[in-house]
Amino acid sequence: MKLIVGLGNPGQTFRDTRHNVGFRLIQALADRHQVQISQRILSPIDGRPAGVYGDYQNGTECIRLFMPLTMMNESGDALKAINAAPQELLVVCDDVNLPLGALRLRAQGSAGGHHGMQSCLEALGTEQVARLRIGVGTPELPRDLHDFVLSPFQGAERPRMAQAIVQAAEACEVWMKEGIEAAMNQYNRAPDE
Repeated sequence: MKLIVGLGNPGQTFRDTRHNVGFRLIQALADRHQVQISQRILSPIDGRPAGVYGDYQNGTECIRLFMPLTMMNESGDALKAINAAPQELLVVCDDVNLPLGALRLRAQGSAGGHHGMQSCLEALGTEQVARLRIGVGTPELPRDLHDFVLSPFQGAERPRMAQAIVQAAEACEVWMKEGIEAAMNQYNRAPDE
């Protein structure tokens, strides 16, 4: 099984925020493959819902689309509930240091200051985890990044982000079929390239 984990914060309050582009990508993939993201996984720690997922077949391989129901900074707790092998995993998150709509895939590395990614890496006990970062930054980042990532996209930004989500879904499909190197070669570029 291959697992794509989209990071975000649960609930309507956060639905259209910059921090939730991971959730948006999971929903885009679910729509493309006619998957319901409705199966719940419970936390082995306290029995509360840890995340929701939906599965589909890609040839002979099962693909699981997963959204944690923990808050962003506790995303790793949700990963503990699904018992994922790091080599079969792609984690998707936002990145304020990338221009709006830019995509960056990596086979491994640090969390780069992203608390949700840091939580995932700690839970998995390794940095050998493929990841896809979707740029949500602006030319001049505000001082308060917390409020910025929890803010919605502005009018002119929405079409660019919608296009980035489509490209990110395509990048995920390349990762599923051909691996991280092929996806990196095709999709690691600025949004205008």
